[in-house]
Amino acid sequence: MQIPFPKKKVTRSIAAKEFEILEHAYPGAQTELQYSNPFELLIAVILSAQCTDARVNMTTPALFAKYPGAEELSKADRLDVERIIKSCGFYRMKAKNIVATARDLVEKHAGIVPDDRVALESLAGVGRKTASVVLSVVFEKAAFAVDTHVFRVAHRLGLTLGKSERDVERDVTGFLPPEKWRHAHHWLILHGRAICKAPTPRCDICPLQGICPSRGIVEQAFAKTAKGRRQVRAGEVVARPRQSSAKASTPSSVPRSPRRSKASKDS
Repeated sequence: MQIPFPKKKVTRSIAAKEFEILEHAYPGAQTELQYSNPFELLIAVILSAQCTDARVNMTTPALFAKYPGAEELSKADRLDVERIIKSCGFYRMKAKNIVATARDLVEKHAGIVPDDRVALESLAGVGRKTASVVLSVVFEKAAFAVDTHVFRVAHRLGLTLGKSERDVERDVTGFLPPEKWRHAHHWLILHGRAICKAPTPRCDICPLQGICPSRGIVEQAFAKTAKGRRQVRAGEVVARPRQSSAKASTPSSVPRSPRRSKASKDS
């Protein structure tokens, strides 16, 4: 089922209300990646590319037990690292990246994860999204990371019409004071995972259903399915969309959530 994004942004007042509802719905939202220090979070974020946080959390204990810090990981046998992280997907590229990142940390920063964007993005395998997560989560700095969940939910809520991650970041942060950027990142992620899912959003239980600009769009898309057409012919009211096993694809005329064919350095 194809669900296009809204074609115009919501007003500032509607955006403020959306964020107010999200903040209330996800109090104390934080990363689901498990870590005990900045180094562990940095490596976990790199591993999380096109992989669930749950899977990363199942993988990192063994990785950090053998390579607890940048010094140890920088000297690791890449094939051994590949073996440990294989279940995370794209394991060859990820192994190459995390070993190179550890080496950069040792050579450029005495093994310490830096707390500024330029230094973080100079590390092998670290791009803007990864740097933003580390800055916002570990160092509690004003940063907003855009992943596939954030990209999708921000568009569905009419917060952006952006075609790139940087466009989405600019639009969303423009609605919020800097001190809320790092929290908003988690609100949108959790909402995307729990309710505003990629195949079929659960509009029936969404706390934003009264103001979301995508609700009508979703209902129209649902009505075009075989089940929806049967309901219309029978004179029934088309139900709000429920979870479906049907795959969704974004029409070529609307921005696609950014995906990569391999776990390369994020943009």
